[in-house]
Amino acid sequence: MQKIQIPLQAENNELIPTYSTSGASGADVRANVIDPVVIEPGTVAIIPTGLRVEIPSGYEIQVRPRSGLAAKNGITVLNTPGTIDADYRGEICVILINCSKVSFTVTPKMRIAQLVLAPVCQAEFLLQEQLVSTTMRGSGGFGSTGIN
Repeated sequence: MQKIQIPLQAENNELIPTYSTSGASGADVRANVIDPVVIEPGTVAIIPTGLRVEIPSGYEIQVRPRSGLAAKNGITVLNTPGTIDADYRGEICVILINCSKVSFTVTPKMRIAQLVLAPVCQAEFLLQEQLVSTTMRGSGGFGSTGIN
């Protein structure tokens, strides 16, 4: 597995993202809150992480939900996956939404999301009078390929 060094600033060493296993794709990121934050059902909270990173050009960091929080508590990242662009230098914050029917409390240093480093490329969009290639699906929209 290739490793890319990512310079970062953290408010303290406990906030540095960590991989839970040697084969993990995502590094767990923690809540940098002093007091617990209650997220009521159906509401959103922006949770700071105390992290700033310097992502190399040609990469992004994706912010993804932790499957255990989603499956057990109905807590997910609202803009999944969130994108941290290579030129962003501000604090990483995580937008959490409570999809459950009960309140959820984010506690200090709780693992709230995972960060995945991913390569990116930019497109050059070329205006055309019409698209040349055709496909079986064509312009079929949502659900056009069936449910099974």
